[in-house]
Amino acid sequence: MRIVDWVAPRDLSQVAKLQWTAKNIVEGYCSGRHRSPHQGFSVEFKEHRSYVRGDELKSIDWKAFGKSDRLFVRLYEEETNLRCHLIFDRSASMLYAGDRAIREDQRPLSKFEYAKRLAAALTYLLISQQDSVGVMTFDKKIRSVIPCRSRPGHLASIMSVLAQDGKHGETDLGDVLTKAAAKVGRRSLVVLISDGGGEIDSIARALSIIRGRQNEVVFLQIQDPDERDFPFQGRVQFHDLENAVAEQTVDTASIRQAYLQRYQDHQNQLSDLCRRNRIDLLTLTSDQPLGQSLAEYLARRRRTRG
Repeated sequence: MRIVDWVAPRDLSQVAKLQWTAKNIVEGYCSGRHRSPHQGFSVEFKEHRSYVRGDELKSIDWKAFGKSDRLFVRLYEEETNLRCHLIFDRSASMLYAGDRAIREDQRPLSKFEYAKRLAAALTYLLISQQDSVGVMTFDKKIRSVIPCRSRPGHLASIMSVLAQDGKHGETDLGDVLTKAAAKVGRRSLVVLISDGGGEIDSIARALSIIRGRQNEVVFLQIQDPDERDFPFQGRVQFHDLENAVAEQTVDTASIRQAYLQRYQDHQNQLSDLCRRNRIDLLTLTSDQPLGQSLAEYLARRRRTRG
């Protein structure tokens, strides 16, 4: 399985030019491009402290000594690698595919297929800059866990898990995220890829637990264009993707305004909880090119870093 089998060459070329830099201070195990809570030797000066017996002579700032006749040691901020945990929604609601989604082999991509390609592109980007990536997939419970690794062959392992055609059941996003929080650890990047359906208070509690452990959280909400503007006309039979026996035929004109209001209320609440918890929320629809969407987000991220 190759990344080019999932991500279009034009998108892959654009992703290869991008760089993801952690906003928060992170902990890692090897030299990289992200700030660390540990002091070490790197290019970014942090502060001075007074010399004490046992400090290495090479760490003394001799210019400061010449000005003050006192010995000071230069401290630097160590750069380290990033650990990224992808938390990936494979519940049945992700299987929806409207006619306006990006088409592949003459068929529109479902939210699930679009999300798989987004996760693969992110993994490719992070591993290419020597960061480590792991993945947890879930529906009503966590289905697969791949630990964080940074070796090139790890991309194929993650793609293999994402490609699994196991059962797509219902989900309780807040409950699953609470369970995932225990597996994430601290000072990591957590990227949630989901359509974001669920009870807002439950989702908020789970995300606050993850943020409380000094993790940075990015919520990539994947939607189909149909969910935003409800384009249906006439009498339409709707099926509940998370409940195979639930279906209902309705006059779309009679429910359109109510649906759009409930949709907007949910989005406003989701946006508000992410803002309160300092979580980046990026809502993507499955008709948007992957490379362009990632490039625009990372450009905004650089401007607001810190």
